[in-house]
Amino acid sequence: MTVRIGVITWPGSLDDRDAQRAIRLAGAEPVALWHGSHDLEGVDALVLPGGFSYGDYLRAGAIAALSPIMTEVKDAAASGMPVLGICNGFQMLVEAHLLPGGLIRNDHQHFVRRDQKLTVENVSTAWTSDFTAGQEIVIPLKNADGGYIASEETLDRIEGEGLVAFRYADVNPNGSLRDIAGLTNEAGNVVGLMPHPEHATEAGFGPNTADAMRSGTDGLAFFTSAIAAVSRVAA
Repeated sequence: MTVRIGVITWPGSLDDRDAQRAIRLAGAEPVALWHGSHDLEGVDALVLPGGFSYGDYLRAGAIAALSPIMTEVKDAAASGMPVLGICNGFQMLVEAHLLPGGLIRNDHQHFVRRDQKLTVENVSTAWTSDFTAGQEIVIPLKNADGGYIASEETLDRIEGEGLVAFRYADVNPNGSLRDIAGLTNEAGNVVGLMPHPEHATEAGFGPNTADAMRSGTDGLAFFTSAIAAVSRVAA
């Protein structure tokens, strides 16, 4: 079967085409979706891409989380469909209460762009099964509102239930509490993170590695994991 993964575009999205390319490189068919539609076009998984969205000046992702298509996104997530939110998409997921907590302006008040080392904390999700627990990966990061926050009670629950999917390693680039870079929901089908795995899927265009400049492809495993998750359900 050909796995079809939808990528939703909002006014201001700028990494939707990159996400589509990453999906294609992983071996699935990308499907372009529009935020104002109520039609998911029969896709098997969803990506809420990075960039910006209208209304970010109020609070990042807050208005986009009310877009028409988010009704279908919530229903799809509740049914178990794999959903990935990247950067602005992660902000939408927390604003839509599909993931706990919130995201605020970086603690240093500056936009940050760096190749960021992450530790993989949870490999039992639809988007992380092709990693190994404790694996260190390098994924490009670019954001101004990437500081993850939550109450101490929520943070303790997240930690206790194993919902931290990724943690910043070596450097915390934005002041995120407990170095949290990405989360999963309890069911493991919804994952959000601030770094951009779609920018680390093709040799020659990814982060530098010890082997060669721009050779990092750690992000590809996000998309191959989702393809495997969908294929297991269909088998």
